[in-house]
Amino acid sequence: MREFINSIDPIYIRIAIFLIIAILLYVSSKKILNRLYPVLQEQNKWYSIKKAVMNTIYGIIFLIFVFTFSDRFEGFYTTIGLAGAGITFALREVIISFAGWFAILFGDFFKVGDRVLLGGIKGDVIDLGILRTTLMEIGDWVNSDQYNGRIVRVANSSIFTSPVFNYSASFQFVWDEIYIPIRFGSDIKVVRNILNSVADEVVGNVSKQAKEAWYDMRKKFKLENAKLEHQTFMIFNDNWIEFSLRYIVDIRARRVTKDALFTRLLEEFEKHKGVIELASETFEIVGEPQ
Repeated sequence: MREFINSIDPIYIRIAIFLIIAILLYVSSKKILNRLYPVLQEQNKWYSIKKAVMNTIYGIIFLIFVFTFSDRFEGFYTTIGLAGAGITFALREVIISFAGWFAILFGDFFKVGDRVLLGGIKGDVIDLGILRTTLMEIGDWVNSDQYNGRIVRVANSSIFTSPVFNYSASFQFVWDEIYIPIRFGSDIKVVRNILNSVADEVVGNVSKQAKEAWYDMRKKFKLENAKLEHQTFMIFNDNWIEFSLRYIVDIRARRVTKDALFTRLLEEFEKHKGVIELASETFEIVGEPQ
């Protein structure tokens, strides 16, 4: 038995030891994290702690690999030096994506949990990898800002080639508008009063939250003191008078808020029949061709 062990190449023994240590570290860390999952998930710390622990484990495994096989790297370094240009060209996308990962981490582009438009894909960031960012997609065949169920992985290199839209970084609110067509002859003052009262009821508290967030954001950027309260505007054309209600809303509550606004407006308009009439596109025949 001793002769058999002595006959084994030492490099194979190193490989076996390295694999055993790496597997033990990985499996034990997974088991510990799985046991801590209920507590960490309840405190909303699961993702960040899991990422930190696993990245640390990967780093330790890499260091063990380097120290275990450092004496075997002399020829490897020479080969890498000679083939460096070719490797760089072949792996340019990987290298750019890796650089993109660093830029995302330290450049304040976005973080996990933000809603972004990245590489033409709109969604919530659910994971940030070394080469790719994972999004839970919203929109496409689903109306408004709701999940459609697809998970999309976008190369980190896309931050260098296309704009990055972040909907919820320093300011998690957006402005939205709804449009109400009213027939000529309706009481315009009553319509405007209804729009304002319904907006106060539905989005009034959101405006207060938005003011605090806007104040904090002005500490970071050069911004004007924007109008954060809801506003009503009126225009008219040949067919009807059109009112628009502009309001601020949490990015994740656009559809729900719009539904609440329309529901309350219809209820109020119903109370003022004869005074307010909603308009629709109609055609009037004024004559017959000869």
